[in-house]
Amino acid sequence: MAQAPVDRRRLRGDESRRAVLAHAVDTATVDGLDGLTIGRLADASGHSKSGIATLFGSKEQLQLAVVAAAREVFVDRVVAPARARTPRGLVRVCALLAEWVAYSRDRVFRGGCFFAATSVEFDAKPGAVRDAVVAASGEWEDYLTASIEHAMAAGELPLLDDARQLTFELVSFLEAANTRSLLYASDEPYRRAAVAVRARLTSLGGDPELIATIGATPAT
Repeated sequence: MAQAPVDRRRLRGDESRRAVLAHAVDTATVDGLDGLTIGRLADASGHSKSGIATLFGSKEQLQLAVVAAAREVFVDRVVAPARARTPRGLVRVCALLAEWVAYSRDRVFRGGCFFAATSVEFDAKPGAVRDAVVAASGEWEDYLTASIEHAMAAGELPLLDDARQLTFELVSFLEAANTRSLLYASDEPYRRAAVAVRARLTSLGGDPELIATIGATPAT
């Protein structure tokens, strides 16, 4: 059977879109999603304004594409590695938290966690972009909550009775570390957040030896 011809124009367009999005996601963590314009992005990425407009259309479509790209990076850097190397339960909870710290601390994006930055920027701005940020952030928190619930069901956090509450606390520690590390140009907030996370999980009856892996070294 003959293979379908390769659409090289489409391939070039996809490559250009990926390259522009990679630059845009990184830039948005510093300048904000509202700071992204087709003109500024064209200047920064070396593409023409008409080329950027062809790839994305409107500014809102560009912002939505950036949120989707950032979600893919987050899943690739935080969720997928934890799922690949751990079974369900407390060990996966610890892996997720360790991977998140590494993702933020290693500056996958210059401005730290994309969603920590954009959730503050868009928390009071209704619309499609805010909805996309909420959906992506909620997906992460739902997955962390489900992982905590598996640990509860396995008896690994015997003193915990509210997985969603614990998710709120853990995410708060992590996002505070992200913000303060940027503000003070220091890794100390990550160390302090790791201490807080470990203490909270230990207080709920978690295995201290397992919990000690959180924040000890960058996840690999």
